[in-house]
Amino acid sequence: MNHQPNTQTPARSDVIQTPFCADLRSKKFYMLDVIPATADDLYDASGCVWCYDTQVPIGPDGNYAGPDECKPGRGCYRSALDPKPAPPSKY
Repeated sequence: MNHQPNTQTPARSDVIQTPFCADLRSKKFYMLDVIPATADDLYDASGCVWCYDTQVPIGPDGNYAGPDECKPGRGCYRSALDPKPAPPSKY
């Protein structure tokens, strides 16, 4: 029997879910000193938002990134209160 260690991080069920994914960005986001709670906290006159992971308005799951879409329940959603795991070491 081949026993390999589990390298996946288990889902965190003890983290409070924020209204929007931690990776949802906009120009206005960088002026905030609090976690965005409404779509108005993210949207500015340009109406442009994007995913921090992909750097485009499409999330890693291939769907549109925006306040109406990047919410708890989406597969790529991450709470703003859950620290992002460090990328795996290349060495």
